[in-house]
Amino acid sequence: MIAIDRRQFNSLALLLAAQGKRVFAAAGLAAPNLDATLRGSMTRRKIPCVVAMVAAPDKITYTGAFGKRDSASGVDVKPDSIFAIASMTKAITSAAAMQLVEQGKVNLHEPVSKFLPELGKLDVMTGFDAAGKPILRSATKPVTLHHLLTHTSGFAYDTWDESMLKYNMRHGGPAAGTVAPLTPLIFEPGTRWQYGTSADWTGRLVEAVSGLTLEQYFQRNILQPLGMKDTTFIFPAEKFDRLVSSSRRQPDGSLKEDSRTMPVPPKAFNGGGGLFSTAPDYVLFMQMILKHGRGANNAQILQPKTVAMMTTNQIGEVSAGKLKTFRPTISSDVDFHPGVTDGFTYGFLINKTAYQGGRSAGSLAWAGVENTFYWIDPKRSLCAVVMMQFFPFVDTQAVGLLGDFEKAVYAG
Repeated sequence: MIAIDRRQFNSLALLLAAQGKRVFAAAGLAAPNLDATLRGSMTRRKIPCVVAMVAAPDKITYTGAFGKRDSASGVDVKPDSIFAIASMTKAITSAAAMQLVEQGKVNLHEPVSKFLPELGKLDVMTGFDAAGKPILRSATKPVTLHHLLTHTSGFAYDTWDESMLKYNMRHGGPAAGTVAPLTPLIFEPGTRWQYGTSADWTGRLVEAVSGLTLEQYFQRNILQPLGMKDTTFIFPAEKFDRLVSSSRRQPDGSLKEDSRTMPVPPKAFNGGGGLFSTAPDYVLFMQMILKHGRGANNAQILQPKTVAMMTTNQIGEVSAGKLKTFRPTISSDVDFHPGVTDGFTYGFLINKTAYQGGRSAGSLAWAGVENTFYWIDPKRSLCAVVMMQFFPFVDTQAVGLLGDFEKAVYAG
């Protein structure tokens, strides 16, 4: 044994710590602090559970899982716990549509009514008369796949659009489980950005062109080639023990847990939401984007030129990602990047300027309504996913945890 006095020991420890910090920094991480940050933020913010992962293009650089699957069992969540990822489905739907563009089966700028005739004669809602009846006029521009992929089609969710909420309340609204309801547009296609059912219609387009259900298309062309074995619209009974329960914020500020029950198979598959997945699975999808379309086992899911379009702003100076809520039990007001104008690609929100203490300019992101979030940072060659499971969307505490974690990821 070599004798080392305490001053030498302390110097060596500091040197090793500094070297370790440089290694983590090279990967965009401050890994020794991530567990403490994630666990501490979850506990302080009284969030039932969280699973998070960070990855470089070819390796996982951090995994954390804290909290309970449900309060009744007290079972710990694990890295492979299964979450309802809701609108994180949209990026996968976008990738599916872009595969069809690559194959020449669909053109980004042709009317989608070529494949979906019901979209051939759309109305734009311009207001309501004194009796509360919607005022409609015929749209002068056709909806294209470009519009659907960038959420500039004019289709809107009533959660974040007052006129659509008023329209649905008057007409009864679509039945639960309806995929791609045929509603009026709230603006002329291509004139502004509004979050809505565009991805529902993109999924319908993929089905119409491919002749497959969206579940079949995803499994054959994206999920299985990438090794995303736990991602599906149809929840398998044998994996029920891994399903995380959902909760809802109550008027007194507490979270009330829903009963953990077996999900009912959907009657139709929705490109706008509906997938179940895990953090490791979604990382595989994000790594494919980081690797310019190449997935596990060198499977070429998308061509590099396609990924370039999916990682470039496609809506000019139009502002994306800011939404006022009209259903506060489902979502709070959405502003992912306060004070900044973000854009939208063929599938992702893109920030034109860096987040303070966080992701680089040109990073890609979106989320799911039950507070599942992800971002892809091509400049730093990293991606990250944070999964929680409660309403409302962008709840103050959920966004706080996401921010705490992101700053810790980049603190190195």
